[in-house]
Amino acid sequence: MAYSKASMKAVDKYVKNNYDSILIRVPKGRKTTIEACANATGEKVNAMLNRLLREEAGLTEEEWKKAPDATDGGT
Repeated sequence: MAYSKASMKAVDKYVKNNYDSILIRVPKGRKTTIEACANATGEKVNAMLNRLLREEAGLTEEEWKKAPDATDGGT
């Protein structure tokens, strides 16, 4: 399916306004291991990492998706 420039621009704008990006570095060869772990649970790598981080933070899915208040220290 071909996407128009306007459609791609709209998606880019939405992502920019609604998400932060984090670059992680892992030892050479571990990317394949991480992808295999995600595939084993039927998830994409990003979804798996978000789930693991959310669980570690002790947040519900709704809490995780909601932007934290400036007064709560980011949790």
